[in-house]
Amino acid sequence: MKVTFLGTGTSQGIPVIGSDHPVCLSDNEKDKRLRSSVLIEWGSFSFIIDCGPDFRQQMLRCDCKKIDGILFTHEHSDHVLGLDDIRPFYFSQGAISIYAHKRVLKSLKKRFDYIFATKNKYPGAPSVSINKIKNKGFKLGDLEVIPISGLHYELQVFGFRFNNFAYLTDMKTLKNKEIDKIKNVDVLVINALRIEPHYSHFNLEEALEFIKSVNPKKAYLTHISHLLGFHEEVEKQLPENVFLAYDNLKITI
Repeated sequence: MKVTFLGTGTSQGIPVIGSDHPVCLSDNEKDKRLRSSVLIEWGSFSFIIDCGPDFRQQMLRCDCKKIDGILFTHEHSDHVLGLDDIRPFYFSQGAISIYAHKRVLKSLKKRFDYIFATKNKYPGAPSVSINKIKNKGFKLGDLEVIPISGLHYELQVFGFRFNNFAYLTDMKTLKNKEIDKIKNVDVLVINALRIEPHYSHFNLEEALEFIKSVNPKKAYLTHISHLLGFHEEVEKQLPENVFLAYDNLKITI
């Protein structure tokens, strides 16, 4: 299985528009972060988790030719606003499969009503194949995917486990039964927004404590804001099995 980090930034990305924060002014490419998303590939299958407003740029950058579907963690703009840019895939492949909680699907139908229209649909709009997911395993291709449910402040969000790879973003609290689903995975990806505490995201300290509780072989931090600090400086302070993810990082599991 190959995982490509399409974006590793928080909702504003890095650099933040109009900011003169030192991290936003960094020349290091690892300090430049699009909104969070990953591409997961195995065998002949290619699936994406979340498609935010940078989706088009991300697809061009990784030279992605085909996607078998998109999984949504939740409905916030930085995770869904690229949905219209599935059009090139739709034109070449037909309807694109999407997987989401029923609440998220309701939000998508409201925001992208022309995509979900069943009558007098605009000819240039893409179409999707809808798959409602609950907090139980489901098949993607030849693989069973395990949802991991948590809270982003008071909003339910899904993370996902693919074999020995688990991807969680925008998490703040999880019940023990959800943590048990991902214990001892080979690779864990988890959000770490900044140094200071935050009401709806793990900060760095909380992310590291969470990693200890899961005990993966390796962990990567994502959904990072400029307030976490410079990539090179932060990574020097991390445990030996924990790394800062960065845009276009590719790992094999």
